[in-house]
Amino acid sequence: MPRLLLLLPAAGYTNRDFIAAAARLDIELVACADYCHKLAPGWGLPPLMSVAFDQPDVALPQVLQALDRPVAAVLAADDHGLALAARLRAALGLPGNQPEAVATLVDKLRFRQLQQAIGLSHPAFASVAADDLEAAAAPGFPLVVKARRLTGSRGVLRADDIGQLAQALQQVQRIQSRAQRNADELLVEAFIPGVEVALDGVLEQGRLRVLAVFDKPDPLDGPAFEETLLVTPSRLPAAMQNELARAVEQACVSAGVSEGVIHAEARINESGVWLLEIAPRGIGGLCGRVLDTTLGMGSAEIVLRHALGLPLPEQQRDTAAGVMMIPIPANGIFHGVDGLDAARAVTDISGIEITAHPGQLVAPPPEGSGYLGFIFSHAATPADAEAALRTAHATLMLNIQPLLRP
Repeated sequence: MPRLLLLLPAAGYTNRDFIAAAARLDIELVACADYCHKLAPGWGLPPLMSVAFDQPDVALPQVLQALDRPVAAVLAADDHGLALAARLRAALGLPGNQPEAVATLVDKLRFRQLQQAIGLSHPAFASVAADDLEAAAAPGFPLVVKARRLTGSRGVLRADDIGQLAQALQQVQRIQSRAQRNADELLVEAFIPGVEVALDGVLEQGRLRVLAVFDKPDPLDGPAFEETLLVTPSRLPAAMQNELARAVEQACVSAGVSEGVIHAEARINESGVWLLEIAPRGIGGLCGRVLDTTLGMGSAEIVLRHALGLPLPEQQRDTAAGVMMIPIPANGIFHGVDGLDAARAVTDISGIEITAHPGQLVAPPPEGSGYLGFIFSHAATPADAEAALRTAHATLMLNIQPLLRP
């Protein structure tokens, strides 16, 4: 039985999917939990240890000391553990992407600098302090202000004029300071118009195999950039999808990332492909379950299989699938959802999972990065999959108590 060290957040969407996939594949999981104040891991697997993923210098010797037997691979279930997982692989002499390569992709500024260096299309950008309004305005309006290392649309805001820019800089700086121990400068870049798509793939010796290209049918023009719908297969022309795949492969290999599952986001317009970011991990949230419909196995299982050299899915099924990340309409206290039975009865809906808990504080981007839950569809065409998601979502009644402001 292969033994694998898996870095799991104390509370994460994909934890159960990784644990279930490992059980199916007869993999012995050694769990390492992200230390999160007093929050105890809630995924039913006793952790070997609990360490601070965001302090890899401190966590690395702690994990190495706690490991009592060799492991065949080290993986992170989500973004929080990517840096530590790379450091552990290097220390243990295991195959996989090196720490510097991973750092290039997870840092939005370094990724823009990489695109500039290798000649890939990229927006004008600048790294600025939150109080340097003149430098921040230099790339030209409209602008997008970004926290360099946050994920899930958290800490990303559009600004169309100098007044909005001043507010966005202060707001994003505040969000970043709350989320990180060490403050970075902010990334400011020109807004890229166009439709947004996502690509999931797996790299093997630097060659990219596309697992899925997802359309994002809802416009993502700001001021915040909350994702909602993902539908596959993409309705983009095949030539444009091929151009997207080539750009993703070039960026990954240039960064030094040549192995493993990746998730890329891009804008497409009349000028071609503009990569937004690439994460050296599978698709986030529960969205990886869509691949179970189109490929016969979900993202978590694909990640585990690749890490251990097990066979990957060979052929895509002739079907369409989609997922809606149920958006959070306002700040408040979540109390539940009505209309679930009616939504689940909508034609082509294959499942609905509410992941928020009653009493939980919720907030949309740019302050928050989570969702209320996920709606899944399986249909004959992408248009049918999209329509089913929209119909089911319209059936739900969200109960969120607004926060009282002093």
